[in-house]
Amino acid sequence: MATSISQTKPNFSLLFSPSRKPLNTSFNNRCFPVNRRRKTQLFPVKCCLNLPLEPQSELGRSLSSVVLNQPHSFYDVVSVELNRVVEDRDAAFARFNHSLGSSEASLHRRIAKLKKAECQLAVEDVLYMIILYNFSQIRVPLVPSLSECLYNGRLEILPSKDWELESIHNPEVLEMVREHLSTALGWKAGSSVAVNWSPTKIRRQHLSQIYATSIVYGYFLKSASLRLDLEQSISPIYQNIPFGSWTPPEFESYGSENVMLGQMVTPSSTTLSQVTRRPGKKESNLRCYVTGFDTLTTEQCAKLKSEESAELIDKHCRALFGSTNAENNDMILTSLSSLKRLVLEAVAFGCFLWDAEECVNRIYTLNSQG
Repeated sequence: MATSISQTKPNFSLLFSPSRKPLNTSFNNRCFPVNRRRKTQLFPVKCCLNLPLEPQSELGRSLSSVVLNQPHSFYDVVSVELNRVVEDRDAAFARFNHSLGSSEASLHRRIAKLKKAECQLAVEDVLYMIILYNFSQIRVPLVPSLSECLYNGRLEILPSKDWELESIHNPEVLEMVREHLSTALGWKAGSSVAVNWSPTKIRRQHLSQIYATSIVYGYFLKSASLRLDLEQSISPIYQNIPFGSWTPPEFESYGSENVMLGQMVTPSSTTLSQVTRRPGKKESNLRCYVTGFDTLTTEQCAKLKSEESAELIDKHCRALFGSTNAENNDMILTSLSSLKRLVLEAVAFGCFLWDAEECVNRIYTLNSQG
């Protein structure tokens, strides 16, 4: 007899049970190389990645081939191509500014707007390809469109890749992720194989909501973790001030929002295990740390930094689950094991998205969320 996952919209606040050190993978010092203007030869577009969301730009399709054919040069290519995107966009707006007051101003305004939209689409694809690259490093393919995972009317995702998806978290974080699984799905650690593979029913739209919320949870996890590590690495004169209640003066020139989102940890993306803490500094469990957040701080850590990321999540979820109208809300027969695979992927997606934003922002300034 099939059990059913509650169709009630997930309680967003209950899903925030993050902990420290979410990732063991990172963008190392090769991202980005110093020589950004050297010519690069993109690979022909022969791709069999079977992604739910196909790249929509020529750059995205080319990068997907680089991931497959020559992953060791991936960040070099990203660097060169992002600089080219910036140059093309700036050149279009420079021509528009130069034409002001002339009969061609209207034409160049339209061209500049089209170029801006084209560049934004390309950058969304770059973010997506960086996320894909990080999944490829742990040998986990993204789940394709759910319609491709149906076998005899039942949704099953094989192989599960649970071990690989859990391996990017340290034990403390993994415990928090498992609590998230319990909150979102009713999954319990230590469940028998029979329970994990027993038939389970869930509405398509509800599953889509859980997946999207889990992406934001992973993003929040990374942001709050880096914020805590930053506070713990600051001068001892601040040790007696409660965590989460101050902004160090030495970072005020960068803006409090950047500090709270952990953007000032290092000049390149860093695993949390690499952050140096001062000897004798009292460690703070992230669970307690996050509990001390006020509403504003929680929202700041959970809020996506860029419009491009918000748009990418929306497109990815629609490609994976289909449109979210009332006609596309069928009951899906699946198992807890497959649901767990989807949620673990979503959490990792959110963590990788945070890093991808940092990587792209060093060359191309993303549009901040309002």
